[in-house]
Amino acid sequence: MKKMKLPLATHRRSLFGALLLGSCSALVACASPAASVARPTPGLASGDTSNGADNFYTSDKVTVQKVRFKNQYKMDVVGNLFVPKGLERGARTPALVVGHPMGAVKEQSANLYATKMAEQGFVTLSLDLSFWGESDGQPRNVVAPDIYAEDFSAAVDFLRTQPFVDRERIGAIGICGSGGFAISAAKIDPRIKALATVSMYDMGAANRNGLRHSVTLEQRKKIIEEAALQRDVEFAGGETRYTSGAPKELSDTSTAIEREFYDFYRTARGHHPNTTTHPTLSSNTKFMNFYPFTDIETISPRPMLFMTGEDAHSREFSDEAYRLAAEPKELLIVPGAGHVDLYDRVNLIPFDKVTTFFRNSLK
Repeated sequence: MKKMKLPLATHRRSLFGALLLGSCSALVACASPAASVARPTPGLASGDTSNGADNFYTSDKVTVQKVRFKNQYKMDVVGNLFVPKGLERGARTPALVVGHPMGAVKEQSANLYATKMAEQGFVTLSLDLSFWGESDGQPRNVVAPDIYAEDFSAAVDFLRTQPFVDRERIGAIGICGSGGFAISAAKIDPRIKALATVSMYDMGAANRNGLRHSVTLEQRKKIIEEAALQRDVEFAGGETRYTSGAPKELSDTSTAIEREFYDFYRTARGHHPNTTTHPTLSSNTKFMNFYPFTDIETISPRPMLFMTGEDAHSREFSDEAYRLAAEPKELLIVPGAGHVDLYDRVNLIPFDKVTTFFRNSLK
């Protein structure tokens, strides 16, 4: 059992040369020549860029291609595939699937982690979960945790067909809500050989109970009733309503958590025009039936790493997952870091420790 408190750290490693070429002959699924580079949205406030905040980080040490593949529901899942330059032809390289925060898109945090880990020699794939970003799913912004988990397995399907990937050495990184979705996938997909979560949210517990169990049963029932009545409205052709997500503006009464999310999603620091972050009200109650930590111990003996900030409002979820998981497991507590800090603050994110975890776990 490992429970660690880490010093602040960053890690970079040089890799050279190129392998991937933008054609369907180079990849089993169809790929475009290159993924478009996401950049900060002009005209917005810069946000707090301390501690090396670098959500839109790019690297000349990796190649990037947009890829598209089907999940089991025949929905197109769109991702960015990152390959280290200098990868030898015929090499069988370990690979990682990287999932974005709930309500976000691959260009928010997931691309950063995928790029940094590709610099360390892994083939990485960031993906838009179904109903979000460029992936299929109607109506947009629907909550469907089972399909989100399926998208992780579909990404593994895709990676296992790539000639430069070692199909027996594939892991996953889940950021925020994707931590729970990746766990849900790993419980029934033993092809995911190792799993790391970052600032994990158990979206089921968060919706049933609130943070620190602040939601009463009566409040929960009112939320469920409101969503059910909204189904009537939408079935009759009425307007779709949305809920939760990052606030669009702040006021004197905004909470610290609202300000934390606003600073990433509504400023140039992390804003991306392809998401509102708001799920549909009528579908959000699907999370009430989502229990990712049930049977989490069955993932053993595949290794699990839970990384959370010392000051993260979401830390309770990583603590609980670590408590319930079987060995081998690690809990990494990053000093001085909050929840959103681990999305993009490269001077706080211990990429060297994440690299060591996957190198040891995907031997």
